[in-house]
Amino acid sequence: MGHCYSLDLRVRVADFVEAGHSCRAAAQHFDVSESFAIKLVRRTRDTGSPAPARQGRPPGGGKLMAYESFLIQTVEARPAITMPELAARLLEEHGVVAA
Repeated sequence: MGHCYSLDLRVRVADFVEAGHSCRAAAQHFDVSESFAIKLVRRTRDTGSPAPARQGRPPGGGKLMAYESFLIQTVEARPAITMPELAARLLEEHGVVAA
């Protein structure tokens, strides 16, 4: 898993390289990996921003999305329901195995 650097550090590294220094010099100066500096500069050139890309799956997907309203209603009706109980209700009422 990658290390998450602050936006402030990302901007400073990108600006350092933009000022004419090499990516490797920026990495040494800011005590980050060369790979990070190189990928950051590439990302900044491609997107115009040194901000990190969103991680994880895009929202709105997954096999349980079709059952979202059922799951929300079940939890609202019984807030103390456990995950195994919720999975059993989903299987019982919709035939879906949430594994």
